[in-house]
Amino acid sequence: MFSYEAYTETTFIQKVKSLDFTLLICILVLGIISSFTMYSTDGGALLYHSKSHILRFGIFFTMMIFLSFLNIRFWHSTGYFFYFFVLFFLIWASLYGVSASGSQRWVSLYFLNLQPSELMKIVVIICLAKYYHRRQISHVNSLKNLLVPITILILPILLVVSQPDLGTAILIALTGLVVLWLAGINIKYFIYSTLTFVISMPFVISVLKPYQKMRILTFFNSDRDPLGAGYQIIQSKIAVGSGGLTGKGFLKGTQSYLEFLPEKHTDFIFTLFSEEHGFIGSVILLLIYVIIIFRILRIGSYARSYFAKIFCYGFAGAIFIYISVNMSMVLGLLPIVGSPLPIMSYGGSSMLATMIGFSIVMSANIYKRTIIS
Repeated sequence: MFSYEAYTETTFIQKVKSLDFTLLICILVLGIISSFTMYSTDGGALLYHSKSHILRFGIFFTMMIFLSFLNIRFWHSTGYFFYFFVLFFLIWASLYGVSASGSQRWVSLYFLNLQPSELMKIVVIICLAKYYHRRQISHVNSLKNLLVPITILILPILLVVSQPDLGTAILIALTGLVVLWLAGINIKYFIYSTLTFVISMPFVISVLKPYQKMRILTFFNSDRDPLGAGYQIIQSKIAVGSGGLTGKGFLKGTQSYLEFLPEKHTDFIFTLFSEEHGFIGSVILLLIYVIIIFRILRIGSYARSYFAKIFCYGFAGAIFIYISVNMSMVLGLLPIVGSPLPIMSYGGSSMLATMIGFSIVMSANIYKRTIIS
């Protein structure tokens, strides 16, 4: 005899079985590693940063699992809503947001200072994936179909730059460009855009803030101001190099414990990890990220809906960009732009955005046979 309760239970069990457990385990392992690393930044004690990080990871990881059960159609249907919702918060942050260190990037939600620009990294992918879901490849290069995605990208970038947060604006732009490339935009437009950017570089540099200009100059020669603008990157390279093959050991990093390394809990978390665990530990960390990116791409390849494919490929590309920029930055291969390392770096907004991205990927896996009209 048919039982509705039994049917519901079976359906739920099937959804649970459809989760990508390899991806889940990798995210969980990364969260555990980040918790121990954050514990190390607090000097081997459960202080503010480590407590907040562990609590946030636990809450957002649980949230990610629950959101995974939302049908992929939900994310498709609400794509534009989320874009304008986060865009509103960006405008609010620019006008009435919380200020810190000369920037006005946060909106106070009492329980969390939300940084809308971090959420925009994910929302841009959702919005563009929805836009290109019903567009034929042969029509994506028409002027009409180019203006809309460019506008979707330009609006948040201008708002984020005005905060000012050039690093996050660049990451949003790169993420959007990855999705445009995946959607089939002709390579000539990327070439034209690159040439235009190069030609306009003198003007762009002229409108940068003094500290942003100093970061660029420091990138080319960090020794020009070793006790000022170049101090952070010099100490970072010393810490990474001193880790050697196997590292100095957990809670034994001298550069971090003697407070030579600023911002060790945020953008420079990889520096502390590398000093303590060396080249081998760094390779293991990179391997976890590689597996995560591979699983996301694999889920995208099996999804039947074009929206799910575009989102998964775009999100995998975004994760790769965030990792590459952060690690290149702390190694002195790129100027310091303020790019957090996914899950590892301290920051509630960044982790929230990343977990939302993972939940959509999981939803794409659970509902991989779903066709979105």
